[in-house]
Amino acid sequence: MSPRTVNRRDFLITGGTAAAAAALALRSPAFARKLQRKKSRVVLIRHAEATDRLNRTDGEVLAGMLDEAMAVLFNAQDAATAWSGIIRPDDAVGIKTNVWSYLRTPTELEDIVRARLRGAGVDDKRISVDDRGVHDNAAFRSATALINMRPMRTHHWSGLGTLIKNYIMFIDRPSDWHGDSCADLAAIWKQQRLAERTRLNVLVMLTPLFHGSGAHHFNPEYVWRYNGLILGTDPVAVDAVGARIIEAKRRAFFGEERPINPPPKHIDLAQTRHGLGVADPARIDLVTLGWKKDMLIEKL
Repeated sequence: MSPRTVNRRDFLITGGTAAAAAALALRSPAFARKLQRKKSRVVLIRHAEATDRLNRTDGEVLAGMLDEAMAVLFNAQDAATAWSGIIRPDDAVGIKTNVWSYLRTPTELEDIVRARLRGAGVDDKRISVDDRGVHDNAAFRSATALINMRPMRTHHWSGLGTLIKNYIMFIDRPSDWHGDSCADLAAIWKQQRLAERTRLNVLVMLTPLFHGSGAHHFNPEYVWRYNGLILGTDPVAVDAVGARIIEAKRRAFFGEERPINPPPKHIDLAQTRHGLGVADPARIDLVTLGWKKDMLIEKL
């Protein structure tokens, strides 16, 4: 069963009460998760000009995409209102990025989020951006709010590099979590109050990597300009939507079923074993915005 797809007008009419409640609840993340036990809202936004033919990111377009998606995700009047609903001026915010050299979180996106946090009243000195150093970064240990964002890509150990997996760098020995295709990555979120402190998850789908083999695989042949961002308060639901897009792309490219290897079992287990969020498409409210060509998710 595919996630329900609605346009922005339908969403604002039918989803307003729940989204408004979720926006208020983000300052109490435990309550936000309670709201999402039945349904998790995910916003997918795309723009044909988010990247150019050389895969360079257009920062202005990206900013517009993020702003529109934030307003819709939280049913807010505008993006500034949405950010003020999840971030307090006295918060210390850690932006968990991903700096893998072949396909990193765009620096433009990091700068945009930092600017939006300043717009919500957070002093720039209370905003930190880090990836591989977060385990020893005092600013992240003391952060009252976390923003989690990374690109989607196939991965040698976990099948997919996901938002769930992005927090592995908070662990002293990440390699300890590679067993059984990284099945229990969601358990990391129960440590250091990571789940409670996370206010927003952004899966970068601008130029995803949908195939490869080997520990550090990257081949430009398997990257395409999807030009999307996927946002949500539930990392499992966001990853589940991203995974379905990758699966659809693999079918389209190879002309047959070509399962991700190893299977990204950590996404489903994040729901069924660890209760971090929902992976079941029947329990995901998907809102799609912007460019519709080759969206792929509607075909699942």
